[in-house]
Formats: sequence, structure tokens, C-alpha cells
Amino acid sequence: MRCYRVPFSTNVERVALAAGHKRIALEWIDVDPDDRSLVEAASGQPLVPVLLDGDEVIADSPRILLHLEERFPEPPLLPASPARRAEVLVFCDWFNETWKRPPNRIAARGHDDAQAARMLEALRLFEGLLDGRDYLFGDFGLADVTAFPFLKYAAFGRSDEDTDPFHEVLVRYQPLATGSPLRAWAERVDAHPRS
Repeated sequence: MRCYRVPFSTNVERVALAAGHKRIALEWIDVDPDDRSLVEAASGQPLVPVLLDGDEVIADSPRILLHLEERFPEPPLLPASPARRAEVLVFCDWFNETWKRPPNRIAARGHDDAQAARMLEALRLFEGLLDGRDYLFGDFGLADVTAFPFLKYAAFGRSDEDTDPFHEVLVRYQPLATGSPLRAWAERVDAHPRS
């Protein structure tokens, strides 16, 4: 399997974490962020990651993650219990469809008090999920893979080479208290292998 990527992509890191957890060796195809013609030719759209699995072309990290889970069920990213599985899928959908809006709006339009407040409220929700748990839903899984590449900026900041303004928003608008469980969670997730 091959996968298109650009440097510092949060969505690409999701796939790298999932594949690492499942011990899947992906062949990465590096793409110039300013010339995505290869990605567009393969998938009909410019965003990464794009997974090439035989004749299948899968764009969009949530779809790729579910494809990997279906194709390689062990070790799992989703709980076996239908109720727990549904909870994780609802969380991931919320994260992708709702949580990502405020930082994207701030990155596109500049500071916005309402959006900044929503990001702070979400931090408290994540900390609540980590009360007495090592991972967001108990065991390492899809929720952690989905959220970590975005929340890690609260714990680690960003490297000098990472000049993405969206990542600066993730650093600036997610201040963590010294004892925040999100910090220890980020360190635990960061220790997981990547493909």
C-alpha cells in the first residue's frame, strides 16, 4: 500500500499512527505542498492523505482509518462492543465535523473570541475523558489516533520547520495547565509507533 503525504500534515499523522499500531508498512509518497498534481491525478482532489490499496484509491483520513480497520482488524482500533464502538465513532465524527471548525476559522480569519472560547471548552472535555484513563476511551484506539495530531500542539508546541499557520493556532489557543492530563496522554500517544 502506498500513501501520499505532505510534511507536518495532521491528517497524514493519523494514518501513520493507525498503520503503525497495526504494523502495516506503508510506502509514503512525498508531495510538494505547492504542487499537488500527483494527488489530484490519483484522487481527483488535492488533499492528503490519499491511500492507494491495489486498485482502490481512498481519500480523507477518516475514511482511510476505517478502511485500515476493516482490512486489518488486528490489533483493533475500535472496541468490540457495539455500544463502545458507537461511542468512539460518535466522538470521531464530532471531532472531525465540529471540533475542527474553530481552529480552522481562526486560522482563516484571525482571532475570534467565540471560537477561542469553544477551543477552551473542548480542552476541558478532553481532560474529562482522560479522568482516570490513559487514553480517551480507555484503551488506545481510533479516538486517540483522530485527536492526537491536533491536540499534541497543546502539549509539545511546534518545531521551527513547521510554519503552518493552522498549527500556530493549535499551539496558541490550547493552553494547558501544568497538571493537565492531556499532557501525559500526548506523551503516551506520541510513544506509539508510526508507519
